[in-house]
Amino acid sequence: MTPRGLAATSRTAKRQAGSGSRGAGARPGKGRPAGLRLAGIDAARGLALLGMMATHVLPTFESDTQLTPTWVGLIFSGRASALFAVLAGVGLALSTGKQQAPEGSGLAAARRGIACRALVVGAVGLSLGGLEVNIAIILVHYAALFLCVLPFIGLGAKRLFGLAAAWVLVTPVLAYLLRPWLLAARPPLQLGHNPGWEDLSTPARLLGDLFLTGYYPVFQWIAYLLIGLAVGRLALSTAVVPVLLLAGGTVVAVLAKWLGIVMMEDWGGLAALQARFADPAYPLDSLLQVNLAGVEQSGSWWWLATASPHSGTTLDLLHTSGVAAAVVGACLLLGRLGQWVELDLLLPLRGAGAMTLSLYTAHLCVMAALYGQPLPAGWTVEAVYWAQAAAVVVIGAAFAALRWRGPLEWPAHAASRLGRYQPARLR
Repeated sequence: MTPRGLAATSRTAKRQAGSGSRGAGARPGKGRPAGLRLAGIDAARGLALLGMMATHVLPTFESDTQLTPTWVGLIFSGRASALFAVLAGVGLALSTGKQQAPEGSGLAAARRGIACRALVVGAVGLSLGGLEVNIAIILVHYAALFLCVLPFIGLGAKRLFGLAAAWVLVTPVLAYLLRPWLLAARPPLQLGHNPGWEDLSTPARLLGDLFLTGYYPVFQWIAYLLIGLAVGRLALSTAVVPVLLLAGGTVVAVLAKWLGIVMMEDWGGLAALQARFADPAYPLDSLLQVNLAGVEQSGSWWWLATASPHSGTTLDLLHTSGVAAAVVGACLLLGRLGQWVELDLLLPLRGAGAMTLSLYTAHLCVMAALYGQPLPAGWTVEAVYWAQAAAVVVIGAAFAALRWRGPLEWPAHAASRLGRYQPARLR
């Protein structure tokens, strides 16, 4: 190689090394598109965390007989957790090669690192499963999703998008066919509670719940990580890709929700499903708008025509994935705007997004401490939420400014590095 070629290679290597820096520590400024790209992803993750906290703390239904949906249920239910899952896929793509999938020994090392990180997240989730709290904890499902997408880490964006499309179309139908069989088993392969360490003694029941009968069915939710992986393989640092994500995601989300409403309201789906309940006053319409988790979706193919949150249908997956893509695109565009005005517009959100494992765990512990207890004098559930949201933003921003990892992010990162470690070969 010529000296000029060596110099060009050296400059390329330096640019690649710089683009791999953590988004939480990146500061706005000219010439730092990769850092801002990661900052945009972290900011979207911070939004997802705040949205999930809102559904945990604030009521999603009014306290009336018809279960009238609240604004929290209509906006965040199903979308915040799906955004969290899509961003998991984006994060995996960014950590394993940005726009280019790893190959050879690098692919094997990447898979080992992801698996080790998943074990740490799963251990945290199983430990939190012992908390007495009325919240569906996602961490064990999150860890299972990490392990399930290991075979797809080496794929490029086109193949990932194709596989995700097939997954979105096929798995809801298979889940609809398999779920009644699992629920009819004795005992039913459904936990009815958050997975804990004690559930490892009944692996069939635990796996059945994680993959099909639980609150976050991994079988269908793999689609979110596949979509996130594909998005993460795109050239996110360019101007056009965030615009396409925002526009395309919005169109997909609107069309999926519109088609679901048409099939329920105009084509007779709602009436057909309502007839399956003995009580004609059963608030199915409200549940379809906010949350179908806990409703037995069997006995009618009309269940597959809904776009309802947590229904796991094709239209639900398309709608929530579209929303997630639009949010990611918007956050990336805000990052570019911050670069242009030389102001870190995303700091309040990206700091929290860079340490979601720690903040999510702390939030659950706070909610467990409050569970079943009267609120302090003068406090309302709204005050509880906004106090926690403010704490999340302030703590996240402080850690980001100091370039610190979160307390639980340290062991997760260390486990990932340990898994990636490759001893030098003797020659």
